[in-house]
Amino acid sequence: MRSPGRRPEDALDGSVLAPLWLDTPARPAPRPPLRGRADVDLLVVGGGFTGLWTALRALERDPGTSVLLVEADRIAEHATGRNGGFCEATLTHGEHNGRTRWPAEYDRLHELGLENLDGIEATVARHGIDCGFARGGALAVATRPHEVPLLEPDLPGFLDRDAVRALVDSPTYLAGRLSPDDCAVLDPARLAWGLADAAEGLGVTIAEHTRLTGLRRRGAGVEATTSQGTVHARRVVLATNVFPGPVRRMRWSVVPVFDYVLATEPLTAEQLASLRWDPAIGVADSGNQFHYYRVTPDRRILWGGYDAVYHYGRAMDGDRYDRRETFETLARNFAATFPQLDGIRFTHRWSGVIDTSTRFCAFFGTAKRGRVAYAAGFTGLGVGASRFAADVLLDLVGGHETERTALEMVRQRPVPFPPEPVAWLGIQATRRAMAREDATGRRGPWLRTLDRLGLGFDS
Repeated sequence: MRSPGRRPEDALDGSVLAPLWLDTPARPAPRPPLRGRADVDLLVVGGGFTGLWTALRALERDPGTSVLLVEADRIAEHATGRNGGFCEATLTHGEHNGRTRWPAEYDRLHELGLENLDGIEATVARHGIDCGFARGGALAVATRPHEVPLLEPDLPGFLDRDAVRALVDSPTYLAGRLSPDDCAVLDPARLAWGLADAAEGLGVTIAEHTRLTGLRRRGAGVEATTSQGTVHARRVVLATNVFPGPVRRMRWSVVPVFDYVLATEPLTAEQLASLRWDPAIGVADSGNQFHYYRVTPDRRILWGGYDAVYHYGRAMDGDRYDRRETFETLARNFAATFPQLDGIRFTHRWSGVIDTSTRFCAFFGTAKRGRVAYAAGFTGLGVGASRFAADVLLDLVGGHETERTALEMVRQRPVPFPPEPVAWLGIQATRRAMAREDATGRRGPWLRTLDRLGLGFDS
């Protein structure tokens, strides 16, 4: 029962606009920027997960390689330090998307995804990275009657109302399915900082506040100009996520979609017990506009998703990071999901930009006659898939033909997004159609058309 006169939105009062993961005195001081000239075997551009894994894997695969990683801002400042901390095994944004697009190789992609998650777990243990890594699996829940069949009631592992509420107790749950092996939860910023330390320990040089300003072929390599220096590299990997880089063909392949997140104050032991929730399990509901949520290592509930927002013209200006109407929607939905936590407050609110592609998962390519490789388009599931992407990028830029580079999923390019105003109109129409499907359970003509064209929009 809600306190008299109190609205769910009031729980936002006093919250700070800052990612929970980055709002800590444990955040490392920034490394100094690059000044002058550097000559290296491999230049990595971008200090998020894709760039950090690429730098680390380069030295693990070939210890004699000289590697420089440059980051325009700070390590983990953007998507890497702003996500929910779900580290999923899937490389294809789920089974349905993978089987639909690459049916002949999906089973192998699934195996590779599990092997990749095993590799992340092993790296965390080997380097002693204190990031709260807990591999308890993912719980999908149905909150509307038409979502229950999506959880395949006739197959083993289906959870009816009582069974799912025994795992996590919410009166909104009608059914569920726990996938115990293919998801871990973690602190993404601490993982990134740990990967940076591990990479430096193997010999990588990291320069923060160093923006790439140009890229051109020179001799047998590539010359990169930065905000304060020049780098001559034999090969370059671009891991810039949604931010525009020097390869023009990448710019039409992703759009920036804002994802919004809340974090509560720490729960008491009694409050956590009232939910029956093992903190190693991450939860997501089954709608198109879905919430994802988990318990953090300090017993907060992180609550995000649902209202993915695209701004006209691919805008990413700073004032879009604080969207009151979306945060209020999140607060209301949280209150409906966990009424037993009435009175709890949110201490943090934040947002980040998802690099959304039309195929929902990462795509790959090369430029400058194979001397440059790039990846982008993870569409919200890059925490785990970025390590796999790093190995693909190193294969590509090294000219190695491997099982990874032979995958159709790696060789295929996504359908580009159209220019404005078509992109904005199409995305808004898709969001409205998705909301209608969530309400009615019926997939309308617009979404069926996108399905036939191999297009879509997802958070």
